[in-house]
Amino acid sequence: MKQLQIILSALICLTQVACSQSISTRPMEWPEASDDSQVFVHTGYATLYNRETMIPDWVAWELTADEVNPPEKLRGEELFRFDPNTKGKRTAYREDYRNNDGWQRGHMAPKADMRWSTEAYEESFYMSNICPQNGTLNSGDWANTESLARRMATRYGSVYVVCGPIIGTNRYGTLGEHKVVIPDAFFKAMLLKAGGRWQSIAMVLPNESTHHEPDYYWCTVNELESLIVMDLFPALDDAIEETVEGTINKSIWSR
Repeated sequence: MKQLQIILSALICLTQVACSQSISTRPMEWPEASDDSQVFVHTGYATLYNRETMIPDWVAWELTADEVNPPEKLRGEELFRFDPNTKGKRTAYREDYRNNDGWQRGHMAPKADMRWSTEAYEESFYMSNICPQNGTLNSGDWANTESLARRMATRYGSVYVVCGPIIGTNRYGTLGEHKVVIPDAFFKAMLLKAGGRWQSIAMVLPNESTHHEPDYYWCTVNELESLIVMDLFPALDDAIEETVEGTINKSIWSR
């Protein structure tokens, strides 16, 4: 917890978003968003793209056991390109990521989660799903959070995932000709049902070249919400939301 407090105290989030759909119809994994927000819904994930920062505010998807282990693992063209929903509007270019500073095109919804559909796989390369991410983080600790989600989906049938950037003080500035904002950190939260009970976990990972054990980054969903000023999993029943989002059952997430 001490390490978490250090991470959280070093970050200041300036973003607040909300969801236009009612709680009764909103997918479980979607955060709350304002009425004028336009969520782009794709085959395997949804994203709230920010045309000012040119990275997503959040990306959310449900991952099922069948999607992790489909009868045939598919893939398609690995081409980073515009999201069709951003056509004619301000957006990042893949060329913005050509740099010598170690920043990579970091998937929020990972391509490995989309191997159940060629269309879903190719759509994971839309720039609305991409953030500038430290290369060591991308292939290391961030990849470990992706593996955790796949293990949980396989074990419990499905897991709801939402993640995104934390701009913070924007200490790294921007990337490329179009000035794509480089996040200070990233967040991820997961929700699943085990033994008939909802369980949740959240994590905050600085956008830097470090390596730690997974629980170094763990926090409750409530703690994460306070940091990013965003209501996660608002479709949860209000009667249990505080309990579910205020605790981490380590026996669930550590296995």
